[in-house]
Order: sequence, then structure tokens, then C-alpha cells
Amino acid sequence: MPDWSYQTLFKPALFKLPAERARDVTLRAMGTLSSLPGGTWVIKTMGHMESYSDLHNVIWGTEFKYPIGLSGRLDVHGTAHKALAPFGFGYFEIGPVTVEKVESGQSVYRDLVHESIVYPDLPVNDGLDAWIRRLQRKRAHSKPYIIRLSGMPGADIQEAIRQIERMAGRLAAYADGFVIDLYAGERRAQHVLDAVEEAGKRLDAASCGKPLLLYVPADFPEPETCKLVLAADRDIWKGMVIGDAVHMRDESGDWLVVGPAAKQPGIAKIRLIRELCGEDWPIVASGGVNEPQDALELYEAGAQLVQLHSGLVYAGPGLPKRINEAVVYRKTCGTDAEPAAFWRSWGWMCFLGLGMVIGGILAWLIASTLVVLPYDIEFLGISSAALSAANLRLLPFMSHDRITLAGTMISIGVLYFMLARYGLKAGLHWCKTALLASGGVGFGSFFLFLGYGYFDPLHAAVAVMLLPMFVLSMRGRADTPSRTPPNLHNDKLWRRAQWGQLMLVSLGFALAAGGALISYIGITRVFVVTDLEFLCASPDMLKAINEKLLPLIAHDRAGFGGALFADAIALLAAALWGVREGERWLWWMFLLGGLPGFAAGFLVHFTIGYTDFWHLFPAYLAFGLFAAGLYLLYPFMAGRRLAEKSQQSRCKARGIGRNLSNKYE
Repeated sequence: MPDWSYQTLFKPALFKLPAERARDVTLRAMGTLSSLPGGTWVIKTMGHMESYSDLHNVIWGTEFKYPIGLSGRLDVHGTAHKALAPFGFGYFEIGPVTVEKVESGQSVYRDLVHESIVYPDLPVNDGLDAWIRRLQRKRAHSKPYIIRLSGMPGADIQEAIRQIERMAGRLAAYADGFVIDLYAGERRAQHVLDAVEEAGKRLDAASCGKPLLLYVPADFPEPETCKLVLAADRDIWKGMVIGDAVHMRDESGDWLVVGPAAKQPGIAKIRLIRELCGEDWPIVASGGVNEPQDALELYEAGAQLVQLHSGLVYAGPGLPKRINEAVVYRKTCGTDAEPAAFWRSWGWMCFLGLGMVIGGILAWLIASTLVVLPYDIEFLGISSAALSAANLRLLPFMSHDRITLAGTMISIGVLYFMLARYGLKAGLHWCKTALLASGGVGFGSFFLFLGYGYFDPLHAAVAVMLLPMFVLSMRGRADTPSRTPPNLHNDKLWRRAQWGQLMLVSLGFALAAGGALISYIGITRVFVVTDLEFLCASPDMLKAINEKLLPLIAHDRAGFGGALFADAIALLAAALWGVREGERWLWWMFLLGGLPGFAAGFLVHFTIGYTDFWHLFPAYLAFGLFAAGLYLLYPFMAGRRLAEKSQQSRCKARGIGRNLSNKYE
């Protein structure tokens, strides 16, 4: 459920359901998908979260691949941890966990105006035994678990410590750390201050050496926060977690409001703790992260880790990836990335792309004049004049197949050239993956030409010439983060771009399905109904003209289908993984890469008079998706205001990036 589908399709539908129902439906669906064969691969493919060494961090002896965690209260049953792991999360919080199950008669609800989630002020969960049963199962991911422990509602502070001590002992085997919440229920600040030293000593023994993190609510008074920090023994308490909620009371009871209201109090507490403790006491911040800018502000204030909650609901599951990209950009901005050597990798792909463009142009010229080449005539054993005499529409029909193939070849060439020139050269991993997938399909589709026993020497020669270029271009590593300033806000421009991305992703899937279908038809029954209506002939009648005619036509159709599928894979990968604010080259690649294919398809059909509406309907629909996607994405990817914004972002990032680098080293 990437942002382009969440913001446009799923979120409007889910927000019509009650908050808890929508949460459960979403998490259960994602959990089910991840449990299916290939489900995790699908999730990873949709998001393509890349791992950069600049994001890796070791805290408390535990490696965090990404500096972002997921709040336990969002996935209260741990339903979708496996599904969410590839989204860019570095760890998962579990809890709050209590010794017994805690339920509430009050409902969770959404505050749409403030983009917040409102919970009853209770540690609602399934209880210790239920969580132990879940954790005893084989972990389906490698991300650390930070378990938040809380006393039962109504328990006094001493009883709460005893309960937490018991839970820590039983859960230590499954935890990479514990968050100790002494504030639940009626316990007050002074109670916690009086007991923090005792709690630390007792829990240090029970936790089996696992780090203990002291929880403090976002709206905890600053004077008491100072006392708490000074009272905490840092040999025992290995860090602090700033809560993600502020308290609210009305006539219906006490509530926790998770959302933007917790950000500024959280930032103030982080800065206060930093003043008192310096830079060496880890802080986890979890309040008010609804867009990447929020997370950057928390990191800049002094947090080592940031935890998501309401932002995942309102911004979408792509938020952790956007934050990771923003952090990497801020840390690397101002440093020079050495481009890949021309002859080492990307130059060969540029030559391959240019070769495809030139080959496509030549194929277009031949298909619009001679139509059939000498080796085609030799294979058939009759002249083109004899073919035309047998059926006046036969050569135009063959021309229509070959010109559409030529247009697709030009389209592939443009995509490959620009992905190499701007992607491989810059070391972008997603570009290399896109080219590898598309090229593998494209070269593999050569064997479709043999489906009816026809060997095309020209296609074979082209494949033999281009394949070494493809292999040479895939050498070397591609793991450099993008140097384009990332989008930091969930503004109108970003929301509009989600619709544009949806259009292009849909186009990519549609073209891939179309290419696969055309290839299948080409190597089986060769024609669709409208083809035979245009030819005014049946397959038997065409066989009567020449026994080898169907294999020749089938070769053209299967080849076109394979080329279209390869083209679609490159387009789809770029639409899925490459769309970012300010990536002008990619927008122009979509435009210049798409036009030859559509131009070839429409021009040849109208030129030869093959204008059946239902035959061309898929092409009309595809062009509509293409035009709409480019229109909606233009302001986000190529708008005029982005140049100034990009420069401002770079200047600001140079200062912030230095600070972030210090915090992660």
C-alpha cells in the first residue's frame, strides 16, 4: 500500500470506517499478504526501500538499520510487523504491555482537523501471556523489538514496579530493550520521582542486561522533567523515550491525543535533556511526526531515534522511506559524490539506448516502405507483390505490427539512455534494478521470435551486438543516495503528485499486461477477432496463401509483445521507485520515452485504416493515463519554483547535515 495508492484510493475508503475498524482491516490485510508465498517480495517491490550506510547506527549494542521505529500502540496486536519491516523501519515497539489484559469501553477516534488520533487514557493491550505466545513464534524479520512495560491501571507505584519487574524477567529473552512507563493510571509525577532510583535497581537485575529506557510523557512539566533526569542513574537508565501523546480531559473521561500537538513539547524536552546530560544519553522521540520535516526537527533537537504513529495514518506507509531519504540527503548534502566511470558502466547503457533508438528509426522506415525484408521473402518463397495480390490488406497489417514494434524500440532506447545518463551515472540503485529487470525481459523475449520456428537474422544480429553492452553496463555497485532535495511536507503539490504517480504506475502495469497478452497471442492463436475482420480473412485462408505466412506474422507479434513488456517494466520501475520532487530528468524521460510508442501506434492504425474503436480502446486508455500522469506530476517534478526551493534546501541542509552526522557517529 504505497502512498500513491494509499492517498488516492485506500485512505478515503478507510476513513469512512471507525478508526479501530480501519486500523484492524488494514493491518490484517497487510499481515495476510506478507504471509502468502511471494507476499513479502511484492511489498518490497512496491516500496523498494534502499539501505544506506549513512543510516546505520549502533545504540545500546544493537544495530538499527534505519533510525525510525513504529509505535506499539498503532499495531497493538503485532499483526503486521513482517509486512511493515520492508517499509524502512529500523525497529518495532511492542506495548504498552501489562500483566493482565486491559480493555476500554471507549472508542479510538480520529481528529481530522488536527491530523491526530485520540485514545482512551489506558494501556490497552492483550496482556503479558498473549504477547509471550506471539513472541515465542519464529520472528519473521530481523528488526529489533523495544518492549514498553506498564503497570496495571489503578496499581500504586510500588505495585506497578513489581508488575514491571515480573514482566521484564519473562520478556527479556525476546526484547532488545525495555521502555519503562511508570506514569499510567493515577500515578503522578512525584510518585515516579520518589521511586525512579528503586525502580532502576530492581529492573536492572530483572532485565538480564537489556537496556532500560525511561519513559516521560510529552506534556510532563519541565521542572519535574529536570528532577527526573537528575534522579535517573545513567549507569542503569540507558536513555529516555519522549511520549507521543498529550493528555486531554473532557466530560467523557481522560484521553491521549497522538499527533502534532506532541511535537513542540517533545522538542523542548529533548533540548532540556541535552542541556543536562550532553550528547551521550540516547533519546527516542515519538511525538507529532506527520511529515519528514517533523522528524528532521526532532533529530536536529537531539533525538537519535524517531518513532512513528499518527503520521503513518495520515501521510501513509511511505513516510518512513521519505524520512530516511531526507536524513540521508541532509547528511550527504555538500559532499561530492564521484560519478561512475563512463566505460565502467553507464556509458555502455547509453550506447545500448542509442542503438535501440537508431534501430527503431530504421525499422520504422523499412516497415513503412518495403515492409518485408529480403530474408522474409526468402523464408516465404513468394514476393511482396504476390502477398499484396493475395490480400490487399496483408502488407499494411504486417506494416502495422512492425511499426508499433519500431516505436516501442525507440521508447526503450530513450528510457535506457536517460536511466543510464542520469541514474547509473549517479549510482542510483533503483535505476540499476530497473534496467536489469527490463533488459533481462527484453533479451529473453528474443526467444519468442522462435515460437513458430522462424529465425530472424537481423534481430539475432542486433541482440548479439547489444547484449555485451548490457552486461558491461551492469558492472559495479550502485548504492549512492539521490542528490535531489527530498520532499519534506505533505502539501498540496505532494498530494497532487500521488495521483500522477498512480496514473503512471497504472500505465506501467497495463502495458506489462498488454505486452504479456500480445506475446501469448502471438505464440498461440496469432490473431484477435478484430485483426481477422480487418484482413477479411480467416487463419485457414492465410495459410492457403502461404504455409509460412502465419509463423512470420506470429514472430512479429510475439516480438512486439516482448518488447512492450520490457518497455513497461522500465516505465513501471521508474514510476514506482523514482518519482521525487525536483527530478526533472525523470519527468522528461517519461514524456520523451512515451511519445514514440504512442505516435507509432496511433499513426500506423489511422494510416492503414485499422480504426476499430474496441481494438484501439486499450491504447486510448493508456494514452489517457500517460497524459494525466504527466500533467499531475509536472509541478512536483519539473515546476519552475523548484529551482529556488532546491537551492534553499541545499544551503539549509549543509548546516543541518553536519549536526546529524555528529549524532549518528
